[in-house]
Amino acid sequence: MVEFDTLAHCWSPDIQFLVKATDQVQRQRIIDLASKGLDNVRWIDGAHVEVGDVVLPAPGLSRADVVYRAGDIHHSLFLTNRCNSYCVMCSQPPTAHDDAWLQEEALDIVRHIEDSPNCIGLTGGEPLLLGTRLRDIIGLLQVVHPETRIEVLTNGRLFSNPQLADDMLVDLRAGIKWLVPLYGHADFLHDFVVQSPGAFEQTLDGLLTLQDYAQSIQLRIVLIKPVLEHLVQLCEFIGRNLPFVQEVALMSCEPIGFALANRALTEVDLLAWSETLRAASRILQRYRVHHLYMNAPLCALPQELWPYAHRSISDWKQVYKPACDGCVVKSRCAGLFAWHSKGWTPAAVRPFEETKNE
Repeated sequence: MVEFDTLAHCWSPDIQFLVKATDQVQRQRIIDLASKGLDNVRWIDGAHVEVGDVVLPAPGLSRADVVYRAGDIHHSLFLTNRCNSYCVMCSQPPTAHDDAWLQEEALDIVRHIEDSPNCIGLTGGEPLLLGTRLRDIIGLLQVVHPETRIEVLTNGRLFSNPQLADDMLVDLRAGIKWLVPLYGHADFLHDFVVQSPGAFEQTLDGLLTLQDYAQSIQLRIVLIKPVLEHLVQLCEFIGRNLPFVQEVALMSCEPIGFALANRALTEVDLLAWSETLRAASRILQRYRVHHLYMNAPLCALPQELWPYAHRSISDWKQVYKPACDGCVVKSRCAGLFAWHSKGWTPAAVRPFEETKNE
């Protein structure tokens, strides 16, 4: 979406433009342009859209969906709902239907983003199921937005296929980070969490393949009960066997999707696991593996781990409780997932009036 005064400067015949028009005079100017053959320009008005947003009008309806918000901190493109894992805490339960339209929509969004974001995520489902189509999307991003960092959330299993690895990774430009989950130090644990026999070995093969191609890797660990019970062993395994990863993200579970159906496994009070989290951090520090905590409010973590905590919940699903208003560390806290009221919080919310020296 653009303003009328900037339309002439940014106009291109290959792009569809929506011009923000707040009164009838502005709307008539756009209608006049369309009547003269400028058929890729329309007007829009609404409090929920801003200049720079990418908007998808709903045919036949007087509304539009914002598929990319320029003002957000976090940006991502959802590429598929298909997946080859079936994780017990999956926030986006997979489906098997053909959703190729999502990839076409993603390519269209990339073309229509005006100001390149610092970083954009590619997610699903499992993006590697797209094969070379994923490479097409990455390639377009690198051409249209060469300074944008790309993060691909993938289980990495299909990189155990040499042909797919070649198709995806040969001559791939820098600036990409692969976000790969690992939930255990042994197959019995990882395969249980992802509900896929053989996934542990495939994931390790995939990680080693990424290392062979000099790719940047973030390992992701979701902190659910079966994982926390073996977290110390997992961190030791990472330090000994996967020292090449750039970082490890320890993540609070999102209370939605399969996590609600498997609540006995997924709902935990992170404060009750404080000693385990401290031990995990000590091990990773000993092996000089950079790590961070994501999706957890500061009051769910021991205070000595706060320097590793990140405000990682996407803007559109991040909220705070009313009790957080008086907290002195709210501005650097990840907050809560918007749907926590239908699930749980990672620990009892405790606003801080003051903090000890970190």
